[in-house]
Amino acid sequence: MRVNDIPNIDKLTTPEKILLVEELWDSIDLAGAEVPVPQSHTSELDNRMARLSSNPGRLLSLEELCDRIETRK
Repeated sequence: MRVNDIPNIDKLTTPEKILLVEELWDSIDLAGAEVPVPQSHTSELDNRMARLSSNPGRLLSLEELCDRIETRK
């Protein structure tokens, strides 16, 4: 299904479209549907975890990360 397949969607305001998207996400969550994860995503996560384990380096706390983001604004 595509956006253009939904009748009158072009008449919705941006806030109405956002609410529609939220409703769609909620309906997926309520249904308990499992979304398959592509093998490429699983492999990438495994690779990243392996790199982190072999060279943990210095990780930032959430506070440190937020501070860095604020200083770049």
